[in-house]
Amino acid sequence: MKVSRDAPLNPTVNDIARVAQVSLATVDRVLNERPGVRKVTVEKVNRAIADLGYVRDTAAANLARGRVYRFLFILPATNNEFVALIERQITDLSGGLKRERTQVACTRVPAFDPMALAEAINALDPTQVDGVAIFGPETPSVRDSISRLRAHGVSVVSLVSDIPSSERNAYVGIDNIAAGRTAAQLMGRFLGPVSGKVLVVTGSMLARDHLERRLGFDEVMARDFPKLTVLASLEGRDDPDLIERLLPQALAGTKDIVGIYSSAAGNAGLIRHFDQHQEASSPIIVAHELTPLSRAALGDGLFDAVISQDSGHLVRSAIRIMRAHSDSAPINLAQERIRIDIYMKENMPPDPDGALGG
Repeated sequence: MKVSRDAPLNPTVNDIARVAQVSLATVDRVLNERPGVRKVTVEKVNRAIADLGYVRDTAAANLARGRVYRFLFILPATNNEFVALIERQITDLSGGLKRERTQVACTRVPAFDPMALAEAINALDPTQVDGVAIFGPETPSVRDSISRLRAHGVSVVSLVSDIPSSERNAYVGIDNIAAGRTAAQLMGRFLGPVSGKVLVVTGSMLARDHLERRLGFDEVMARDFPKLTVLASLEGRDDPDLIERLLPQALAGTKDIVGIYSSAAGNAGLIRHFDQHQEASSPIIVAHELTPLSRAALGDGLFDAVISQDSGHLVRSAIRIMRAHSDSAPINLAQERIRIDIYMKENMPPDPDGALGG
């Protein structure tokens, strides 16, 4: 099929019908993926679309069809300030998104429990949801559940912690290996010529984001700071109370701890420990996510640096990507790339209402 040099600069459905030599009704069926059109006709219409360079106005089409996007965020049920920030962003955005014919909801499942996550995904009715953003562990049961959603045309985004072995459409979050490397550079440079041991406080080594941060941290520490020994991870399962109970034994059982890398959540337990145990020489502490608690710890000089990712950007990006996949539209990868932010006492951004960090 050839298109003349006089092809319109802004082709319409009328142009598609003319070039493909079919009716407007047929073009409409193909564009909206309705049944009742022969395969050879579908191919003719799609070829005309490609030759003309037709770009569909999905907003107008969805308005005409009365379509409403329905997106769900599945988050871990944990006393994690950063997860609370994400949920707050979802709630704050939901009102404005209604004007864009978009409904956004949020549900929580037990943290670090892949079976509970898989059951929550399997319980979804794929005819009632267009996209799902999942913040959870990567296991075979979770991968199978994601495959089921994808088979029904539901777009799936992994959030904060990637699930690359699954059929998810995209990952929204920072490069966690790079974040771990960054933490190691900060730790090593803060400590300078000092030798000693560094304790890593993590959530669970079964969580991909936590594992990747540890891998990046170990790589740079071994390569650039051989005077520092990185100890085995202390798994706090993002539970501040558990971390507060585990820390005294970990610190008392090992001498010369000069640094602590808090690679996950549960910073409240870390902060409470040092509030109750004032020491002459406090370790260098590098933590994750700018929240009200970590802001205060930076301001008080307990934390030396915080590596963070913008919770609002995470939510907005996940919604844009799920909507783009629902419309088979292109994605602006540069816009959706989540930055690794580094904050210290001197460069903390303003906290607009004293409750929303990051």
